[in-house]
Amino acid sequence: MELDATFFALALPAAFISGVAKGGFGGGAAFVATAILALFLPPATALGIMLPLLMIADVATLRPFWGEWHWPSAKALIIGGFPGVILGALLYKATNPDVLRVLIGAISLGFVAFQIARARGWVIKAQSQFNGRVGVIAGVVSGFTSFVSHAGGPPAAMFLLSQGMNKTTYQATTVISFWAINAMKAVPYAFLGVFSWETFLADLYMLPPLLVGVVMGVYAHRAMPERYFFLLTYALLLGAGSKLIFDGLT
Repeated sequence: MELDATFFALALPAAFISGVAKGGFGGGAAFVATAILALFLPPATALGIMLPLLMIADVATLRPFWGEWHWPSAKALIIGGFPGVILGALLYKATNPDVLRVLIGAISLGFVAFQIARARGWVIKAQSQFNGRVGVIAGVVSGFTSFVSHAGGPPAAMFLLSQGMNKTTYQATTVISFWAINAMKAVPYAFLGVFSWETFLADLYMLPPLLVGVVMGVYAHRAMPERYFFLLTYALLLGAGSKLIFDGLT
């Protein structure tokens, strides 16, 4: 991996956008940086770069949303996340980079489709009470998709938003849940050789724009409409996801 002009031109803005999304502004699109990095880096390298950054962002966002989460829902997602992470690790070990590219690309496109359907009221119309079993199942799927692409948001969102949560309770619950799930991923990532000196060096460059984005995201979550940021991140995910699928299949 070379830290060349392409890296700085794409990775640093991607880190900033991911930070904004992690701060609660952007509907869970923090994995956009993984999709962008995977365009010009091996998928494993992209995953290895982003996990430490996402873990730092998790810690940075814990305090602003501290205690505002719905703990039963978070606990269910965390419990389900553990076997989901194990399934993701097994798939990672058995597959090749092209399969990972297709998976990351497909999840990127699926995320955009889910958010559009959610905005139009096509999904999560019915309100329901908390159901721990459903939460564990959502956690399994979230843990799996988070392991292979850092995109565990949609399954968790379907579970949480069906309960009629306001956006701050929803964001706080996802923060604490994915703080735990991302921590789970660190050990198998290390054993699978995802981390390296090069990924650590890339993290040092990407950390400042990520943290600036987190601060802006926390502020914007409480003060600003998300429409234009959504449009930007969805366009990036559509482009990156389509290219990753094309590259993986050809």
